[in-house]
Amino acid sequence: MATRPTILDPLFSPITTLNGVGPKVALKMGKLFYFLKPEQDVRILDILLHMPINLIDRRNQPGIAMAEDGQIVTLKVIIDEHRPPPRGNRRVPYKIAAHDESGTITLVFFHSHGDYLLKQMPLDSLRYISGKIEIFDGFPQITHPDHILDEEAFGKMPLVETIYPMTAGLSPKTLSKSIRASLELIPEFDEWIDKAIIGREKWPDFKTALEFTHTPPDSKSFGQESPSWLRLAYDELLASQLALALVREKVRRVKGIEKTGTGHLKRLIIDALPFDLTCAQERAIAEIEGDMASKVRMVRLLQGDVGAGKTVIGLMAMVRANESGFQSALMAPTELLARQHYKTIKPLADAAGLNVAILTGREKGQERRDILEGLEEGTIHMVAGTHALFQESAIFKKLGLVIIDEQHRFGVQQRLALSNKGQATDLLAMTATPIPRTLVMTYFGDMDVSRLADKPKGRLPIETRTISLDRLADVASRIKDAIEDGKKAYWVCPLVEENEELNFTAAEERFQSLYSLLGDKVALVHGQMPAEEKEKAMQRFQKGDARLLVATTVIEVGVDVPDATIMVIEHAERFGLAQLHQLRGRVGRGQEQSTCLLLYKGPLGETSRARLQIMKDSEDGFLIAEEDLRLRGEGDLLGTKQSGIPGFKIADLTLHAHLLELARDDAKLFLTKDPALASPRGKALRNLLYIFDRADAIRLLRAG
Repeated sequence: MATRPTILDPLFSPITTLNGVGPKVALKMGKLFYFLKPEQDVRILDILLHMPINLIDRRNQPGIAMAEDGQIVTLKVIIDEHRPPPRGNRRVPYKIAAHDESGTITLVFFHSHGDYLLKQMPLDSLRYISGKIEIFDGFPQITHPDHILDEEAFGKMPLVETIYPMTAGLSPKTLSKSIRASLELIPEFDEWIDKAIIGREKWPDFKTALEFTHTPPDSKSFGQESPSWLRLAYDELLASQLALALVREKVRRVKGIEKTGTGHLKRLIIDALPFDLTCAQERAIAEIEGDMASKVRMVRLLQGDVGAGKTVIGLMAMVRANESGFQSALMAPTELLARQHYKTIKPLADAAGLNVAILTGREKGQERRDILEGLEEGTIHMVAGTHALFQESAIFKKLGLVIIDEQHRFGVQQRLALSNKGQATDLLAMTATPIPRTLVMTYFGDMDVSRLADKPKGRLPIETRTISLDRLADVASRIKDAIEDGKKAYWVCPLVEENEELNFTAAEERFQSLYSLLGDKVALVHGQMPAEEKEKAMQRFQKGDARLLVATTVIEVGVDVPDATIMVIEHAERFGLAQLHQLRGRVGRGQEQSTCLLLYKGPLGETSRARLQIMKDSEDGFLIAEEDLRLRGEGDLLGTKQSGIPGFKIADLTLHAHLLELARDDAKLFLTKDPALASPRGKALRNLLYIFDRADAIRLLRAG
């Protein structure tokens, strides 16, 4: 394996090599970085790539009369008067009057000690005060100024200072000092960006870009659209796209096995379908069959909007594999989803005489041994299951196709590893989460993409309404009427932070209150229940013994009950747009008119209001995904912050999408000329891959 170039050693040194940073401070700094494993040291590189979020420009000294409401200013004032609160009344603030040549100002302090303030600001002393101006009753004031300094101390302060995201127990001064010390350790690198791009964009070199970002000479040089920040964002995007291109190149070098099929089983299944395929489904099937028939391995992502019919397309790919003499495996992230796929596939596979099995943690003893034997002997043609499929005990006679569902949180390396159960196995990833185009390029740049936007014929639009939680009793009463009228409904309980235990407690409480209204017609499903109990509750709901299913977001994907027509989402303001869209997609799957009720607790913030309005205005999952990206950011949207997949530290796809396309094209073009990264620029690009933690891609190079 290639070793890391020695020029990078200073950046990969532990933070404890800096003066004044001991193990305790290093531990606190570690909490700033979600991507570090607990045992990982914070490196010099980590804090250099810890981007500032704001700037204080102390050169803004407009004078009291010219200071505007909401502005952060620095004022040179004379202290006139101390006005302590009445004795024993701590709720009244301590006030200090001051003036400059242009006017007067009040400094306000809550719960402060008068002796300390008098010592800090003696009468008639000159002080520099920094803080946010507020106009109160027509007069300017600053509450709890950020800085109160005499002339000597002010002379030693940087006039332009960057502000960083912080963590408890770490002082801003310690972090800033460490970052400034780290800037001196950056080596002089050979340029890895194409000269034409650098010249056109007028970007500084890597070292200067970092210096200007952390210590900008003025406010114009700061921010996500400054030349320095744009350069660093491009560096990060180029590293990401180069890594994906190297993976794609490796996959393409592994010769595929042509699977042309005969079409006879496909015809039997199309005849057995209870509906006609949509144009988008037919197009996706043709793209997949084209991939499978070629000499290059298929690595494709199938993106479907909610209810667009991905499972049938997956089945067609499995059938093509079987017609060519190969087995297929469909892996889902949860048992609930795996069983849903099995339930959809089995009757259609039966019509074509194909043997389908399911393998999850639930299959035990002789049943499990029979399934494993069938896979090894080849008598089982297709299997659906959870990650149990990829344990060592699961051996396939001739695996030709792997389908991974809802695994957009898998990294590139995992996608490669999953297909190693067979030889040159074709890989189809499926997701019911519409993903914005920029994120597809970012996380699935190694894959070809098929999109399913249109829904099966005959489906009616879902009527979406927003209702205040103050009217909860009315909603429950209307649900009772609808159920007595023969309808089926879901009631999704609120998201309580990222806490599954609190989430299911909320669901249990709502279940109890609705049970007192509806009795046995209510069933409950949440993530903490044993799989058998979940399955039992789902079956009661599917059969109609239960008419209302109370659930957490465990039903977000893969639950298909076509005669359910009402979806209630409690505390809808706590959910992201993509999740609201997924949940709404559990209804509107049959021929009847469906309704989605978004219950919210007011007053709503601007983002929550925008989110709920988008849900009312649109059912287009791809449009909703783009809006979700704009409102939330890419890390939240794909769960990369929690999953350990490298997210972006500098680039922001809502601002830097144009750089992503540029980086993708540059990476692809460069690899056609220098696939081994052996040229001078190629060697510089290896440094870039290490800097942005994409070093795994270097192992895939043809040489070195």
